[in-house]
Amino acid sequence: MFRKIYGFDAKDAMDSQSMIFFWTVVIPLFLTVHCLVPVGRERGFDLCVTSRQGIKDLSNQTLSRVPPHLPKITEYLDISYNNIAEIDDRSLVGLTKLCFLKATHCGLRFISPNAFVQTSGIKVLNVSQNSLSIIPDLSLPQLRILDLTSNLYDSYQLPSTFQKLTHLELLFLGSGKASLVKSTDFTALRNISVKQFGLSARTGWQSYESGSLTNLRSLQEMTLNVPFCEKFDIFKNFLMDLNRTQTTILRLVKLFPDNCTVADDPFETLKSMDLVKNLTLVDTWVNSSVMVKLLKNAWVSNIQQLGFFNITYNEDTPDGLNFFGQNYSVHLRSVIFDHVAHYQYKYPSFNISVEALSQMTYLKLSGTGMNISPCNLISALPSLETLDLSNNLLDESGFWWTFCSYTSVFPALKHLSLSQNRFLSLSIISEKTHQMRSLQSLDLSFNSISIGGRCSWPRHLRELNLSNNNLGNTVFRFLSPHFEWIDLSKTGITAIDQKVLLEFPSLTHLFLSSNSIQVLPVDLHAPLLHTLYIDQNIIATIYMGTFEGLPRLRTIKAGNNPFSCSCDSYWFVTALNKSLLPDWPLDYTCSVPPILAGMPLADYKPGKLSCELWLQAAIALSITFVITTALGFTFYACDGVWYTKMLWVWILVKRRGKKKTDKLRDVSFHYHAFISYSQYDSSWVESMLVSTLERAGLSLCIHERDFVPGEWIIDNIINCAEASYKTIFVLSNNFVQSDWCNYELFFAQHRAVSIQEDSLVFLLLEPIPPDSLPKKFLNLRGVLRQQTYLQWPGAGAGEEMKRQVFWSSLKAMLRVADRSMVNGARRAGSPKRLRHS
Repeated sequence: MFRKIYGFDAKDAMDSQSMIFFWTVVIPLFLTVHCLVPVGRERGFDLCVTSRQGIKDLSNQTLSRVPPHLPKITEYLDISYNNIAEIDDRSLVGLTKLCFLKATHCGLRFISPNAFVQTSGIKVLNVSQNSLSIIPDLSLPQLRILDLTSNLYDSYQLPSTFQKLTHLELLFLGSGKASLVKSTDFTALRNISVKQFGLSARTGWQSYESGSLTNLRSLQEMTLNVPFCEKFDIFKNFLMDLNRTQTTILRLVKLFPDNCTVADDPFETLKSMDLVKNLTLVDTWVNSSVMVKLLKNAWVSNIQQLGFFNITYNEDTPDGLNFFGQNYSVHLRSVIFDHVAHYQYKYPSFNISVEALSQMTYLKLSGTGMNISPCNLISALPSLETLDLSNNLLDESGFWWTFCSYTSVFPALKHLSLSQNRFLSLSIISEKTHQMRSLQSLDLSFNSISIGGRCSWPRHLRELNLSNNNLGNTVFRFLSPHFEWIDLSKTGITAIDQKVLLEFPSLTHLFLSSNSIQVLPVDLHAPLLHTLYIDQNIIATIYMGTFEGLPRLRTIKAGNNPFSCSCDSYWFVTALNKSLLPDWPLDYTCSVPPILAGMPLADYKPGKLSCELWLQAAIALSITFVITTALGFTFYACDGVWYTKMLWVWILVKRRGKKKTDKLRDVSFHYHAFISYSQYDSSWVESMLVSTLERAGLSLCIHERDFVPGEWIIDNIINCAEASYKTIFVLSNNFVQSDWCNYELFFAQHRAVSIQEDSLVFLLLEPIPPDSLPKKFLNLRGVLRQQTYLQWPGAGAGEEMKRQVFWSSLKAMLRVADRSMVNGARRAGSPKRLRHS
């Protein structure tokens, strides 16, 4: 009928051996275990802080007052561990966004009633561990969490201003001097919905007035940090008073001082407490005799969860702890032992009826030093669904001990935690889990696990936690395709293959935090994935399309990665639904470029134009079209065609002038140009063309002045054309009607062909309709089509600039001969010189 737990006698040596290993390492482990527990954010931190730039930590800086001129964006201010004696009216001036103020261990003695006038938005105020002689008046309408513990006020009496703290939910009071609890102390909270309340006293209470807690009508969780070794009537009165509230959770901290001997039954009131479902003893001394009293009362009460945290167990009864159950309906479903130190240097003896534990569904034995699981005991509990053996010294041989003959292995167990132990082989563990036919989740985090060969997992196992084991990228190949929940945080993974998730069609939760993943593939596919954690990796960019293959994704945690604040992050910053990110925006900051390092990613606002290539192309094409159209219109309106022709002539002149330099060095001419024109255009030629060019120092040949008398006209034409560097034809309607002009054009063309030089220059004095050309001038049409010509701008208004371009182009063309003939004359010793007139 009965079984021993960690007892020792001859007929149960096997169970006793497990007891020996259980208790030999309890005390040293208790001293080191605290460093293994990760520290989370302070209560209320997430309620207030939205940006890292809003955090101001001024703790441990030997300050004597709150520094002035703090950033106006400050949301969280920590001035703890300084020498600040008071917070006066001007201490927090300008901090209109302050939400969380922490001022512990400052020697704080006074807080002005007007100290928070400009910081009325404070939601969390922690001024514990100070020297406040009275509970301060507070005008903080948004306050939700207030901690006033470990101060020096001598009364718990709350000021009337607390009636205005309508949002207050968590309140903690405690003083080294307060020893009386009066029924009127908490009257100010009558209409306040305080959900969690804490009372503490360093040396215990001298009296407690009934009805003190009745004003806390909405109270759900109570923490009492008051030592009792005598006067348990006060403790019982407190419990009876608490039963009049709505409290369901009761935490008793340091209830019994060290070496306390309890003769009375302090827990007999538990039997009449209908609403308390969760009872926890924290950081306290517990005798075996008191433990029996607690169990007897808890077994017949409505308590469903009984917990012991950081307790020191003292066996003050000769037979240890003996508890054989009660003939009552048992409500207890959960028992927790988390960090137990044994006072005596001997092995404890627990004698407990298995039938008393028959309805237990949750059992936690953590931080106990267990290295061998008791045979045929824990594994035989018929209703046990969750077993937590974390933070012990178990390995494969200790948990599945070969000396045990199991008849039924955890018949109802669904959740097993073996975290923070000494397990080594994933292959062995996968084989052993087949024995647990109801097991759904397994926690193997914080071990020293290696792959160790092929793994064979049972189909009913759905959740596996392998975090904080050095497993590497190949770990996915040793997991079951039936897994729905996988935690591979901090397992040394450096890359994710694009097809890896296809091996897990049922996967709904995947945790890859704290690895070294650099790139997240854009084509991941997991049709049922609901939650993905990729925070604390080295991912710089999450590209658009990364989550397209995850249609049911509802939670993404990607903070604390070295994000690149560039266009690569444009989609993530501007388009991704931020409601998917539970850690946005606090844990997202820029790492590159260096100039933006530390800036919140939420403050990075890349322009759509600077990051969308298609938009850039569309706008560029539109602008180009508009500019081209505008330039074309301007070009046409400003006679751009004419200027372009003149520019082209000037370019050709410069280009050809360089090429002909060597050829013209040994050639000398009498004239820069021979001018061919109709006598009807002589007035323009003489008044404009000749006078302008000769004033510029150019030598011209014109028939009226320079033909040799007595010679044939044809001979004069030929001689003048050959003696000139260029032949200029002044084209007009009169020109094409002249026979002599035709002859001059013919001879000039013939000469140009014979010497293979382009010596013809055409000046279009006026437009010549193609239909007006005589047959003898038909070749002129082809010449003008092939050669560039200069067009006289005319004498209209606004043509002055064109005429300047005209003369500049013409003069530059003729100056080439000027330089060449001078050089040629000096080298050849020719007596011929240019005639300047």
